[in-house]
Parts: sequence; structure tokens; C-alpha cells
Amino acid sequence: MKIDYLQALKRIHAARGVWLMQGQEPLLEQNLLQAFRKDWQQHNVERQRFDLNSVADWKTVFNALNSLSLFSQQLAIEVHGNIKPDAASLKLLKQYIQHNEHNLLLIVMPKQDSNSLKSSFFQTVEANGTLVNLIANSARDRQNILNIEAQALGIQLTYNAWQWLEQHHEHNLLAAKNSLMRVADTFPEQQQIEIEHLQQCLQDQSRYSSFDLSDAVLRGDLAQATKILQYLQQSGEAASLILWTLSKEMRLLMQLYEQPQNAIQLGIWRNKVAMYQHALARLSAQQFLTWPSLLLRVDAAIKGMRAENPQLLLQQCVAELCGRPLWH
Repeated sequence: MKIDYLQALKRIHAARGVWLMQGQEPLLEQNLLQAFRKDWQQHNVERQRFDLNSVADWKTVFNALNSLSLFSQQLAIEVHGNIKPDAASLKLLKQYIQHNEHNLLLIVMPKQDSNSLKSSFFQTVEANGTLVNLIANSARDRQNILNIEAQALGIQLTYNAWQWLEQHHEHNLLAAKNSLMRVADTFPEQQQIEIEHLQQCLQDQSRYSSFDLSDAVLRGDLAQATKILQYLQQSGEAASLILWTLSKEMRLLMQLYEQPQNAIQLGIWRNKVAMYQHALARLSAQQFLTWPSLLLRVDAAIKGMRAENPQLLLQQCVAELCGRPLWH
């Protein structure tokens, strides 16, 4: 079964078997994981997390699914990474699906290309479990998602305010949510948010933005990119938002390397195609191989699940994008 984010939110309590979330919207991933964890805590469901570093890690996952604690009646296992199971592990997955009616295997992956989605692994999950696409392609979908966030904050936006917010953040849902939080804090007595409130609160909020950081790393200007990164960190920009910006550029460059003729189809603005092509010219395929694991490390460090400094890891991402790694 294939469902979207809003449908997934309504089915969390009944989630069993195998669920797979894939996409490039960190806000949607973050919200669903929080909703799952809250539900597990409320119903005393034992939770374990695994990060995939190799195909062999899948065997560990299935061993854990078969070893329920004496103190638990249900088990939820989160698996994070971008490594599909091999034939042996796929067989274990099918056995789990057939014989497990109470536990939940929740797999969280970055956005997959069309070929991956046609693989046996994804076809098995879609046919026997739940595949959640973390995407919001249309303006209506993005507004519906953000409207839930606004309602939770006790505010409503006028039509013009929604249009301005969409344009200001160029479809970045996480950044838009942060702006909703900021405007709600700035105008605590104001339930109806007009475009003037957003402009007053957000237009001059910083000297640099995450978009400036994107441009600097694509130009390969390490000094300027580092300056912008430090400014954003010192001004209180969420580390998860900075990571979203850098991971978006990394994934676009990796995709463009594989599909050099498909820049527009990948979502790169026409006036920035040359900038991405120049960036590719100074990067190598060998560097790309290290990026997915680096992004997973940063994400885990931001969430407090790794004993590493997320600020230093973000600096490493900036240096990597500029073609000048800090260390190997």
C-alpha cells in the first residue's frame, strides 16, 4: 500500500508489519517519527533503533525483531539508512511479513530514484506493507501540511500571507514551519496573520540566509560559505535546517553526476544549471561515496544520538561541497 504523509499521520496507532518512509522533506520525516515515538511510549511499546552501514546490518535487524524483551508485548524497530537488503535479507523480510502481526519494522530512507522504487525490496514493501512518500509537490499539499502546523500554534494565515510564505521559502517546509513559529512568538496576541506580520518578522531576520549558503558552496567559496555558516549558527538558525540545505545540494550534485543531461528534471532552476555544472567539475565520484554516511552522522549528532559535534560536522559538509575536505 502506498500512502502520503497526511494519510500516514492518521494510521500511526494501527501501524504493524513493515512501513517504509522515503523522501526529501525533513519536516515530514521529523513529524512522523515524533508521532510514532509518542504513540509507542503511550502504549509501552519497546523501541530500538539501527543505523545501516552495510548490508550485513540487516541480519542484525531481523535478529532483533525475533528477540522480544521479557518485559514487552510489542516491539518497534527503526532502521535508518540508504542500503537495501540483499537476497538473503529480503527473504528474512518476507518471512517477517508473513509471520508477524504485532511488531513494527519502520524503515526510514532518503528520497529514492525511480529505479530503486522498482526494485524487489520496495515492491515487496508496497505489496505487503506500507510505503510512505514524504513529498509535497503541489502548493495545495504544502499549504495543507503547514496549516496543521499553524493550527497547532494557534494562528491562521490569510491567502496573501500563505502566498508570501511559499515564495519566501521556495517550498522549504522546514524553514516555513520555523517561520510560523517565529511569527507566532513575535505576535502572541495575533491569531489572524497578515502578510505584513510575516514581512515585519522575517524579511530582515538575518544578514545571510540558507540560500546564501547554498550559493556559496556551489561557487566553491569556502571562506564565504564558512562565514555564512557561522553567522547562521550564531543567529540561532536550527541545525536541522542548515543540514537540510546542505544535504539538498549534496543529493542534487550526486544525482546530476549520474544524470548530467537532466538538470531541469531534477528540479534545478534553469539560471543555476551552470553553477551546478561548475561545482561538479571540481568534485569527484570518490568524494560522493562518502557523502551519504557523512549526512547520516550529522543527522544523528543533531538528534543527540552520536557523541560528535554537529557544528563541526556541518563545517565538514560545507568544505566537502566546496571541494576542499577538512579531513579524509
